[in-house]
Amino acid sequence: MRPTVRQIGCGDRATWLRLRTALWPDEAAEVHGQDVDAFLGDETGFGFVAETENGTAVGFAEISIRPFANGCDSRPVPFLEGIWVAAPFRRRGIGGLLVKQIEAFVAARGFHEIGSDALVENHASHAAHRSWGFSETERVVHFRKLLGARS
Repeated sequence: MRPTVRQIGCGDRATWLRLRTALWPDEAAEVHGQDVDAFLGDETGFGFVAETENGTAVGFAEISIRPFANGCDSRPVPFLEGIWVAAPFRRRGIGGLLVKQIEAFVAARGFHEIGSDALVENHASHAAHRSWGFSETERVVHFRKLLGARS
């Protein structure tokens, strides 16, 4: 049984929130809700869900259209913001199905590349990206400096 992938719509809000919480459990539910509403409310962010024959959501991916992305040549560029597959369904090609759907979606809109990133220590994500056809372009360490007093 191979899941199907489709674009997430307004009626999928609760499912999208559940899937986001599985991928990013440390984020507050309120923030997830705001992010999903923002994705649903404009044309710069999109979600895709992988479902079994009975409609059970077993994975999802999000993309946004960013003004630019490190390592990409085009501007703007679609960016894979997150991708997740439920543990019992991993290593069955579902992540690849999600990426293929995204590729078709963005190619139909005239884009020629997709950006993505992963933490330096997330070797599983690096391997997954390579299996989906991504190539590493650079490694970056981000810095910040807080200004002024913080209470």
